[in-house]
Amino acid sequence: MEVKDLYKSYGSLAVLQGVSLHCAPGEMLGLLGANGAGKSTLFKIIFGLVKPDSGTVWVPQGKVKPLGGIIEKPGLYDYLSAAENIQVFARVQGIKTSPAFIRSCLTQVGLDPNRKDPVQRFSMGMRQRLGIAIALLNDPAVLVLDEPFNGLDPLGVATLRDLIQSLCDDKGLAILLSSHITEELARTCHRLCVLKGGKMIHSGPTQEILSAHTLGYALYGKDLAHSKSLQAYPHHIRGQMAWVDIGADQISSLLKALLAEGIPVESCIPDYSMQELFETPTV
Repeated sequence: MEVKDLYKSYGSLAVLQGVSLHCAPGEMLGLLGANGAGKSTLFKIIFGLVKPDSGTVWVPQGKVKPLGGIIEKPGLYDYLSAAENIQVFARVQGIKTSPAFIRSCLTQVGLDPNRKDPVQRFSMGMRQRLGIAIALLNDPAVLVLDEPFNGLDPLGVATLRDLIQSLCDDKGLAILLSSHITEELARTCHRLCVLKGGKMIHSGPTQEILSAHTLGYALYGKDLAHSKSLQAYPHHIRGQMAWVDIGADQISSLLKALLAEGIPVESCIPDYSMQELFETPTV
């Protein structure tokens, strides 16, 4: 999928200003931006729900339909079961269904096809997974997901992240994923675009962009307070947590040094400077 030089205004309000991006098969592209940055408007243009003032959107052909996705939140029939929702949305799209087809649709997103209770009783994570199952009904080449992690607990986020990753890796889908949660895009996306005020201010490999805006790292592990390696860097320790003022080019060496001391690190989480990321454009 390729988006080229999109512009969109509502009266005097410029919502998108020359936005371009591309997403290849088997690639996950993250779109990061605060509320009001223009993410949802961009997605609506991609789906043909809103007409741009200028610019083009290209999607591959050869599938039943090239696009599938969720904008803002899944629109579901709350009084129907998951299987009944699949049946209704398939019928609307002219897709023939069978019990085996419905079972396959639900199983691939980790939902129980035998569950009969209405969707209104589903958790937010289950609703998101059902929304993805519906988005996949037309066998799309491109999957577009707008803020899919919103409202999910940590377990729900992890489960949904694994599902999206498998769709990219196993099915070779091009996936465009938006979020305002930097950590989730950092974990899942090959490349990252940052949208601010309707303009694309960063675009490139995820780690390359985030590494340039890393303040330091939060480490978790036993005996960090007794480490000699940490003394070479500005840091502070609280319990089993240590925050270290260190660059992305040095963290690997520090982790190896800690391991050599017999102090394994259970987690290492980068601390991104979101203010700098949104205030220092590179494109």
